[in-house]
This record gives sequence, structure tokens and C-alpha cells, in this order.
Amino acid sequence: MINEEKEITEKEELEQKTAEVLELGAVQDEPADEAHAVDYSNFQKKDFVDLLEKVLANVKAEPSVGAFRKSEDTLKQVRPIFEQIRNTERKEALEAFKLENDGSEEGFDFKADEYTQKFDSFFKTIKEERSKYFNSVEKEKDKNFSVKTELLNRLRAIVEGEDNTDPAAIKTGFSEFKKIQEEWKNAGNINSPHNNTLWQTFHALVDRFYSNRSIYFELLELDRKKNLQHKIELCEKLEKMAETARTEEVSGKVLDDAVAIFEEYKHIGPAPKEANELVWQRVKDALDVIYAKRREQLETQKAEFEQNYKLKASIAELVEPFTSFNSSSINEWNDRTKALLALQDQWNSVKGGMPREEGKSLSNKFWSDIKTFFKNKGEFFVQLEAKREENLKAKEQLIEAVEALVASGEDSAEATNKVIQLQKDWKGIGHVPEKQKDSIYERFKNACDIFFNAKRAKNQEVEKEFEANLEKKTALCDQIEAEAKEGAEVGKLAEFKAQWSAIGYVPKKDMQNIQKRYIAAVNKYVSAMGKLSSSEREQLGINSESNFQKKLESLSSKDLIRKENDIRRRIQALENDISLTKNNLEFFARSKNSEKLRGEFEGKIKKAESEIAQLKQQLKLVRQAEG
Repeated sequence: MINEEKEITEKEELEQKTAEVLELGAVQDEPADEAHAVDYSNFQKKDFVDLLEKVLANVKAEPSVGAFRKSEDTLKQVRPIFEQIRNTERKEALEAFKLENDGSEEGFDFKADEYTQKFDSFFKTIKEERSKYFNSVEKEKDKNFSVKTELLNRLRAIVEGEDNTDPAAIKTGFSEFKKIQEEWKNAGNINSPHNNTLWQTFHALVDRFYSNRSIYFELLELDRKKNLQHKIELCEKLEKMAETARTEEVSGKVLDDAVAIFEEYKHIGPAPKEANELVWQRVKDALDVIYAKRREQLETQKAEFEQNYKLKASIAELVEPFTSFNSSSINEWNDRTKALLALQDQWNSVKGGMPREEGKSLSNKFWSDIKTFFKNKGEFFVQLEAKREENLKAKEQLIEAVEALVASGEDSAEATNKVIQLQKDWKGIGHVPEKQKDSIYERFKNACDIFFNAKRAKNQEVEKEFEANLEKKTALCDQIEAEAKEGAEVGKLAEFKAQWSAIGYVPKKDMQNIQKRYIAAVNKYVSAMGKLSSSEREQLGINSESNFQKKLESLSSKDLIRKENDIRRRIQALENDISLTKNNLEFFARSKNSEKLRGEFEGKIKKAESEIAQLKQQLKLVRQAEG
């Protein structure tokens, strides 16, 4: 009776310990850091393909519930981002198709590239592997349940139908019993809600089997001694693990090993009563140490997770304002990016997990806020790039304007000022796209260099001609000064002036000096001629030319250009008047007063031609002054 009570007590304790194992076994190790710590926002399609290929290799190499759950979390995160990339590419392809087909979408067929096809293939294969694995687990559960149910039926048939008075039947039954025990052990232990019931039924039938074998007591005792030895070996393993657990952490693997040993212990048959009680107590004590340390770790882990949650929540609060940041300055965007990346580094530096639900929600918000910031930044740079494209077009127009001047060969002061103004306009235009920055600048610089180099080359040739003209004008001044003596002739002076006008320009640095000398020489020659009337001096153009030269000396470069344009307009107007007068002269040729009118018109024409001659002389002086 006492032995029966001990057996019942041991059975109840085993059942209680089994419940504890199932409870602690269900607690999975928290990950060192949550899956959401990976930021996929900057991944390219190739990165996603490499990631899924690695996930597929992992679940194939070590298929487990945890591995497939982790793969499922990864797929849930990357699929929307990849689909967004796919949709963006399709949209861009459609826009390009519509541009080529007058806005029509008819016949558009978007074909996925190699990376997209690989991504879909890996995604589908992972899903298939997951389905195949869980189907096999379910089949294994069903198979295990069927096998153990069949073993229980066979054992029950032995226990309830065996003839205990027939030694041969007892021996055969015992052999069948050992065979059933071995098959039960080999069937393994699949996590199932039926496990505890199956084990309790098996254990009860085993007890009944041994109770029915009183005539084989010696054999039973021998078997119990073997069972005891086996239990002691397993007990020593647990005690060694318990001793290690006093100084080291109990990992998930250690707990799994302890559970496996305990499961093996439960399925060993009975041992001698007294020794069995002692071994069972040792097993309980060892398991208590391991489970207590595990519970302690879970409590400590919980506290650490709470602390991690508080730290990351404070960082997430600092990140939230970044979602509404906006600026038109690249430097400000870059500064905010550096600040955000620093906060991201702080987040990543907080190692360890967080409470599951709260941590998942916080992580989702944190990474969502970061993605929002970078999305806004991306939109800013899209707009900036559009502005730079406008600047590029504006600068291309400036280049085309310079290249047109180069092609025309024009090198006037007006053309030079236009190129200089184009250079100023260039500086006023903002940045262009980075990839065209150097090439567009080189093109503009090259066009300007060609223009100014050509102008310099031409100026060098002109400068030589000007030096020769200076020598001629100096020689002419020497001649006028030498002939400025009594008896000088008016006709000779007119000849000198004609020679002077025919010589051409001199270097700018010598222009005023040679002009002053020429005027002084002419005045000296006039003085040698004796006193001239005002009309004679005006006819020679001495006073007007001298006064006009003095006016030019006081004008700036802009004023000289304006003066040149005024003179050209006056010459054009006079030429138009002459043309109109000549037409009128032909019209009135057959009138009664034609001779009188002809005289008046011819007088006007001569006066206009004389004025044009003077204006052309002034224009020449202006161009000399411009250099």
C-alpha cells in the first residue's frame, strides 16, 4: 500500500513537472534586437534579391518554426518596399511609352527585369518551403499520434488479454512489451496537445503490465536496476547542467537539452522504489535550479527590455519632429540628415530587445518617421534637380549665343561687351545637375576662350598695322611742320588732310599724342599761311575738327559707343534725304520751274553730301578714340 502511494505521488510530481517543462519550453528566447532594426529604405532591387536568397538558404539549411517565423517577418517588411519600386518603374516605363506614342497606353507591356523575376521566384519558393514545412509538421503530429495510439492499443491488448498463468504467454508478452517500449521511445516527442494524455495512458499501462508480472519479479527487478542506472546517468547530466546554471546563463539551447533529458527520463521504466525516490528528488532539485535560473533571467530580461523601451522611446520622440522638417537649403537638409543619422546610431547602440507588442509598435513608428524624413528629402532634391535642369537650359542658351558670335567672326566692341555680359549672366544662374556641371562649364569657357583668343590674335595683327600707321602719321606731321613757313598754300593743306585721313588708325596709347601733334602742326601751317577768314577756316574744317577732338577726349567708352551710333544714324538719315531729293528732282524735271527747282535740290544734295563727309571724318575720329 505504501509503495502504491509512493508510485501515485511520483506520478503526480512527474505530471506537474511535465506541465512546467511545457510552460517554460513555450517561452522562446527574445532576439538580440528586433527585426525592425534593419532599414530597407535604401535597398536596391539587387539588395532585396540577395536578402531573399539568404533567407531561403537559411530556412532550407535549418528549417524550424522560429526560422520560418523570422522569414515571414522579413517578407512582410520587404514586399511593400519592393512593390513600390516595381510600381515606380512601371509608372516611369508607362510615361516613356506614352511620350513615344502620343499619350496612348494601347499596346503597353511592362516586362519585369532579371532582379524582379528573381525576387518573385525567391519569394514564392520561401512561401512554398514554409507551407511544405508546416504541412510536414502537421503530418508528423498526426503520424506520431497514430503511431502512439497504435502502440497504446497493442500494450492495452497485452495488459488486458494476457494469460498470467502461462509462462510461455508471459514471456512472449514481455518480449512484445519491450518491443513496444522501444518503438514508443523511437516514435519521439512531437509538440501536440495530446502529448500529456498519451504519456499518462502509456505510463498507467506500463504500471499495470509490471503489476501483472509477479511471477517474473526477478526479471522485473533486474529491469528496474537497469532503469535506475539509466535514470542516474540522466540525473547526473541534469545536475551538471544545474551546477553550470548557478554561474552561467541558461540559454534556450540549455533549456531544450534539459527538457529533452527530462522527457527521456519520463519514458524510462520503473526503478527500485527506495533508490528511485532518491534519484527522482535529485532530478527535481536539478530541474528546479535550472528553471529557477531561467525564470530569474526572464525577469531580468523583462526589466532590461523595459529599460531599452524607455531609452528608445526617448530617442523616437527626438526623431518625430524630423517628419515635418522643410527647407530650401541643401546645407540645412544635410545638417538635419547628420543629426537624424546620429539619433539612428543612438537607437542602434541600445542593444537587446523590448517588450514584444510595445517594442514592435515603437520600432514601426521610429523607422516610419525616418523613412518620412528621407522621403521628404528625396522630394526636395527632385524639385532641386528640376530647377537645375532649368539652369542647364539657360546656360546652354548662353553658350549658343557665344558660339554664334564665334561663328560669325564678329569682334567689334559691341560683340565683346555682349560676351562679357553673357559671362556675367552665367554667374547669376544657379547650379546645374552634378553630372553636367564640368562639361557645361568647359563648353562655355571654351567658347569664350575661342572668342577672346581670336580677338587677341586679330588685335596683334592690327597692332602691327597701327604701328606702321603711327610711323606714317609721324612722318606726315614732320612734313607739315617742315613746310609751315611763309608762302604755305591752302591747297597743300587740303592735301595734307587727305593724306592724314587715308592713313588709318594708330595704337590707342599713341592716339591722343599724335592727334594733338597733327592739330598743332596744322595750326602752325595755317599760321604760316597768314590770316584766314572764318569761312575759310570752316571750309578747311580746322576749328570743328579741333573742337570735336577735344570733346572726344572727355568721353568714356560707353559715351564713345553712343556717339558712334548717333553719327551712324545721322549719316543714314542724310543718305535717305539725298535719295529722296534725287527722286523728287526727277519728278519735277518736266515742270515749268524745273531749272529753279533743280538748282535748289542740287544745293541741298551738295550740302548734305558735305555734311556726310564731315560726319564720316568724325566717325573715324570716334573709332580712333575707341581704339
